[in-house]
Amino acid sequence: MYAFKRVFQWVKRAFWGEKTVLGTETIESPTKLLKERFFRKKTAVGALIILFALLLFVFICPLFVQLDINYTDPLQQNVAPVYSLRKVPRALKKEVAAIEGFADFTVGLSKAGNAYVWGNTKDRLSGRNMKDIPQKLQEEGGVTVAAGKDHALVLTKNGYLLGWGDHSCGQYGTEVVLNALPMPAFLSEKLNVEEVAQIACGYQTSALVTTDGKAYLWGNTNAVRNLAPLNEYLSNVQTKRIVFTNSVAAALLSDGRVETAQPIFQSAISSKNGRQSSFNSYMVGKKATIIASNNKCLAVVLEDGELLVTGAFENGEDKLPRLGAGEYFTSLDGGTRHFVGVTNFGNVYAWGDNSYGQCDVNGEKGSAVYAGSLQSYVADEKGGLVKSSGLRGYLMGTDGRGRDVFARIVHGGKMTMTIGGVAVLVSSLIAILVGSTAGYFGGWVDTLLMRVTEIFSSIPFLPFAMLLSQIIKNYNVSETMRIFIIMLILGALSWTGLARMIRGQVLAEREKEFVTAARAMGVREGKIAFKHVLPNVVSVILVSMTLDFAGCLLTESSLSYLGFGVQPPRPTWGNMLSGSNSSTVIQHYWWQWLFPALFLSLAVICINVIGDALRDALDPKSKGE
Repeated sequence: MYAFKRVFQWVKRAFWGEKTVLGTETIESPTKLLKERFFRKKTAVGALIILFALLLFVFICPLFVQLDINYTDPLQQNVAPVYSLRKVPRALKKEVAAIEGFADFTVGLSKAGNAYVWGNTKDRLSGRNMKDIPQKLQEEGGVTVAAGKDHALVLTKNGYLLGWGDHSCGQYGTEVVLNALPMPAFLSEKLNVEEVAQIACGYQTSALVTTDGKAYLWGNTNAVRNLAPLNEYLSNVQTKRIVFTNSVAAALLSDGRVETAQPIFQSAISSKNGRQSSFNSYMVGKKATIIASNNKCLAVVLEDGELLVTGAFENGEDKLPRLGAGEYFTSLDGGTRHFVGVTNFGNVYAWGDNSYGQCDVNGEKGSAVYAGSLQSYVADEKGGLVKSSGLRGYLMGTDGRGRDVFARIVHGGKMTMTIGGVAVLVSSLIAILVGSTAGYFGGWVDTLLMRVTEIFSSIPFLPFAMLLSQIIKNYNVSETMRIFIIMLILGALSWTGLARMIRGQVLAEREKEFVTAARAMGVREGKIAFKHVLPNVVSVILVSMTLDFAGCLLTESSLSYLGFGVQPPRPTWGNMLSGSNSSTVIQHYWWQWLFPALFLSLAVICINVIGDALRDALDPKSKGE
């Protein structure tokens, strides 16, 4: 019992000091000195809290924020920070007649003919705003509406086909545009509303189908590769409906055939007969009643209720829903990576990608369904909005490839912090080993190790790191191994300054009495150097590691910025800044460079403030002010 009491008293004196009867402190441990002086600095405490929050952010958030590094979406390019991508206007919720969405904005039409636009409506580069609805539409009201990548079309109640948004690729209007099929001139005149069956918009393309089966396609032929041949083919047949994927067009003919004018779609999946090797072969002798499309797939409902999907099954489009007995789709619509439909029993089914909850309408009841790009909407028989689901928006916008900046900030921060931390550990271990050995043993050992240190310090760090990174590129090295090698390079080239500092401290400590006493007791030299002398210079090492951590963050970001560090599409804060290195991005898409720069700057500043505070707190001559 006495032994436990003595141990407790020793620990208390070591870490909390000892007070006399009058309450004056007689012994002050380094730990308590550090605690009191460091936490006396409000700036340092604030920096510590912010840094701790950043570390939690970059290491905990990736568990909840998923990132597919190969994900791209040309329909979500350069979206500003917005959270209203599926926020249906209140006036439309009670009388939905149509909802159309192909990209990052959505157009709705009420039963009274009023048009509404929501989502990311403003093009930062050109200044166009899709909310600038044509005055004639506001005066006359609309009958039917369609939305494309960067434009929209509407047929007014008086029979005028109006377009707004971008028309530089011939999406609407009679202006002649290079590499574009022109819109037929008569469509700019007054039309008979009852003779128009459908208008459609796609990726810089448009289409119109009349009730007597005539179809007209126009727009950018470089965007939709089969636009011209399909338009020519449809001039000799009767058409019922036209849909656009991201790069092709498909038509449902009046006789039930599905035509693309080119052999584009290959394999297919059937709700009755499973996977088929050829879509065109399987469709022989069959008639379709409904077609819909998403980014890369085409969905077809046959006259017997069979569901057939063809295209590139990249997002689960081949996992078809199971309908009940006697149940079949009466309406079908497609977003970017999903499909949504309603059956004759009023059941809503959605399948495909559900990353943003766009398929969460599955199991609802309704009479009409509509799909935005990454949203789904269900309406009842009176036009009331039953439910909407899907992407609300992007907290920090998207980049030039449609990738979520927030998700890349989270995962990029984890990568940047990990590389910086491992590099500091490697450099510190080398510096401690070299500095302690050279300082304690001296003589020829000191001379040899210091010459080696001078050789490493004479190497120009950034050019050498760039050279090694470029050499790695020429070998078949996995991405994980490349990142590991970058960590080692950073650590192996940044230890010299700390090694010299440790050597100087050890030279002073080895002349003190406790070292002489240890030698007299027969303690081995290596044990004295690393177990008795080294702990007395821990404060110097700690401060240096803190400051070196900030330096490694900047170095990794510099390498990635210059294209010699971690390579895209794997994100780091450095290569995210590199991807924003253009005058267009800097001027018009501020969120792509501001957020990674803000997080990197915040981390480096906080680490430097903490390092300075630790240095002052551990300095015996400092008053801690």
